[in-house]
Amino acid sequence: MRMLAPQQPGVSLSALLAAKEQRAHRQQSWLARYHTPLISLTLVTPGSVKDSIQYRNLMGVALVACDQLLWQHRWPVLAREVNWLDTGAEALWSVDHNAAELKASCVALEQEHPLGRLWDFDVFDPEAGQIGRHSLDRAGRRCLICGEPAHACARSRRHPVELVVAEVEKRIDGWFTRD
Repeated sequence: MRMLAPQQPGVSLSALLAAKEQRAHRQQSWLARYHTPLISLTLVTPGSVKDSIQYRNLMGVALVACDQLLWQHRWPVLAREVNWLDTGAEALWSVDHNAAELKASCVALEQEHPLGRLWDFDVFDPEAGQIGRHSLDRAGRRCLICGEPAHACARSRRHPVELVVAEVEKRIDGWFTRD
């Protein structure tokens, strides 16, 4: 089952860079305002199209998964925001809980949920900054195509973008058409 939005032109590199800069500004603003750890969610969306029905549905599943995680642990959420942008959906949560534990739980979501590999949860501490996987002795992300370190494949453009997009769409379609 294909649920793509009507064909639309892709997003320019300059628009993506501007969105990344605006997201970083929003993150810093939230850290200054709430003085608590921050969860920032974006999606793994290779290629130039960053907003489609498929990606919006994928974001919806990620939002529910993170909301459930926070609720199950009874971690206080001070604020939550979702932005549906042409450059891709983004979400922020300000959570009054230990940043390292938040990151560990978000990494577990990314690793254990069938769609988790397509989610990118970043966690920031107001004092220490971004909490990385390596600080938790967690391995980096693996390539969707070959299983090698994802950053190496992305940097070298080892796989055609069409192949990576097809893999992402296959995973999303598989989730929404399961029995």
